Amino acid sequence: MDMEFRPMIPAERNYSYTQSQQIIMQTGCIGHLRGDMDTDGNGFFTSWDDHRSDLKTDEFKQEFDTVINMLRFDKRFGGVLKNRSSLSSYCYGHPDSGFEGNYSKEFGFRADTDQYSYMLRLNPNKGEYNLYCYCYKHDWLDSHIKNTEKGIRFITPNYDEKFRIPDGDRIRILLSDGKTLDQTCRYIDEYHLEVGRNLYHICEFAERMEQNGNTIIPLRSALPETCYGTLSDTGEVIIIKKAETGYYKTDIEGGDKEQNRQLADEYNRKLGVSKAQAEAMSAGSLFGWGVPGADPKNYDMDGNFSNRRSRDRGDAR
Repeated sequence: MDMEFRPMIPAERNYSYTQSQQIIMQTGCIGHLRGDMDTDGNGFFTSWDDHRSDLKTDEFKQEFDTVINMLRFDKRFGGVLKNRSSLSSYCYGHPDSGFEGNYSKEFGFRADTDQYSYMLRLNPNKGEYNLYCYCYKHDWLDSHIKNTEKGIRFITPNYDEKFRIPDGDRIRILLSDGKTLDQTCRYIDEYHLEVGRNLYHICEFAERMEQNGNTIIPLRSALPETCYGTLSDTGEVIIIKKAETGYYKTDIEGGDKEQNRQLADEYNRKLGVSKAQAEAMSAGSLFGWGVPGADPKNYDMDGNFSNRRSRDRGDAR
């Protein structure tokens, strides 16, 4: 049997967790296997949960057994599921598979055959489940992921688009009583989304937010939590925090504006913050986090704004 095995790309990682019923139906999620490798790391104890028993055919079951055995014993796949030591070596040997970068404790891999896709979330740590494998109809899953590239739309009750976020990103709801609520959002189709565990039509959600006096801002995963910047008038080095208006002062004593700009760039490089991210953070703190300028995808690698659909960084339409 031919099988492709590779690290997941970020957009695929959502599918290595249990989905809502809406997404299960769209993606053809048959079920998932959970496993651990025992205290000594050499066992292989598993349990199975059905999600769509109507798709659990004899053909699928036979192939799934073959796939798991290939990942355990076939040298072509590095013996990734042979034991916990082998699993750990394979995961850390593929750092691009880490869900949270080099210091991740979870790693994602995707196995594809002609008909099915297997999304593996692996954890090398003793005392935790070492394997989750979610099984999908290959073409159904790919079709759904392709549709999510459109992004989740947030609109006004009059259908004016405010902003879009990638599938699986979060929003912050600023409640009328001053409290905040952060929620993960999932793409269902162009007109429907999930906010937390609730399903909405995009217009229904907009109307509810307006009626309750709530404000929505995107918590873009493409943005860092903090970065450095400089004030345009004084050149003072400042700190900007995601989803917050304004800035925080620092005790950094630099030189002139250009020297301070270079200093802020150097601090950002050490934090792993790109120029595009820094410019987007600056725009968000000034103009609001829903404007095009607050999305780093609208900048080139040198931090120049490149979204031709809007003339300035603060134009949200």
